[in-house]
Amino acid sequence: MKTLVCFGDSNTFGYDPRSYIGGRYPPEERWVDLLADALGLKCVNRGMNGRCIPRRGEGLRLAEGEGLIVMLGGNDLLCGSTAGECAELLREFLLNCTLGGGALIIAPPPFKRGAWVPEDALVAESRRLAPAYAALARELGQGFADAGLWGVELGFDGVHFTPEGHKSFAKGVYGAVKALLLGKESE
Repeated sequence: MKTLVCFGDSNTFGYDPRSYIGGRYPPEERWVDLLADALGLKCVNRGMNGRCIPRRGEGLRLAEGEGLIVMLGGNDLLCGSTAGECAELLREFLLNCTLGGGALIIAPPPFKRGAWVPEDALVAESRRLAPAYAALARELGQGFADAGLWGVELGFDGVHFTPEGHKSFAKGVYGAVKALLLGKESE
């Protein structure tokens, strides 16, 4: 594998929640850039602030040798979707993708109470993403990782990674990529 396409929302983009105009952390603090440095691979950052899981038959076309890391669902939850609905939307999206080198589906770290997460019910629903995405990954024969196990620090809003959170996330995703995506090359 020569390239990893990292497709996600504002946490993939590297959004700095202290910025009210869409600013982002510097490259040395963003998980995608940290992962690229650790792996020695090209990692394409396809994160976008506010991105929900694509709908209406949208998909990505990846070339042979390109792997996909996808972490989505947080914005869908914030807009009222359930974890089950997120898994179904992600299933439809992935079925519309051409996956050259396979995919790693990452369940985002669960929310915590904060400026964007005023209710415990939303925190509880965010915890349901990991089991729903794990089942989806098994169904599709793709890799899965639960970022809720990586000790990712979230900022005051309860949603976005802090710089330390990006470091923890990069370390966790590095292990998952080495085991799941790059391990397929040696088979």
